[in-house]
Amino acid sequence: MEAVTYLLRFAFDALLIILIMRVWLQWVKADFYNPLSQFIVKVSNPLVVPVRRIVPGFGGIDLATILIAYAVATLKFFTLAAITGQSLGLLAFYIGFLVLLKQAGFLLFMIMIIMAVMSWVVQGYNPTLAVFHQLTEPFLNPIRRIIPNLGGLDLSMIVAFLAMNVINILLSGSLPYWGAL
Repeated sequence: MEAVTYLLRFAFDALLIILIMRVWLQWVKADFYNPLSQFIVKVSNPLVVPVRRIVPGFGGIDLATILIAYAVATLKFFTLAAITGQSLGLLAFYIGFLVLLKQAGFLLFMIMIIMAVMSWVVQGYNPTLAVFHQLTEPFLNPIRRIIPNLGGLDLSMIVAFLAMNVINILLSGSLPYWGAL
């Protein structure tokens, strides 16, 4: 049963990452012709395009993709709870929002880790690193305004990691099921 749970969690998480990335790429107006952007759009189009006909965007925000991501997050928690024999009722809809929020934070964390490692290894232009830079700028620029560049050392990612971990710790203590998401 653990293997089935693991595979279901992986499938739901992969789909959520793709959907969150699609919304995020549109929000920051990332390079649409980048190979990573093209991959995200092409993989998510079969789910998003039919819903977009019914749910239009609003103010540059892709509401259809957000709605699908919320539905997938809710379905993930509902499915995993049903497999383990838990009955959540309407609480699953609230927890679906928490799953989506936590997955978005985890994705931001992973992108910043990948950026840090790639900055040591990759020399010159890399299209993936360019998109990751566009994705993280809205989160790191406010930190960079407060903490100056110290002789070529950019501490904004460390401060962002600390802030994200503090938020995660605070939420895990105050929200139900946060650690199980």
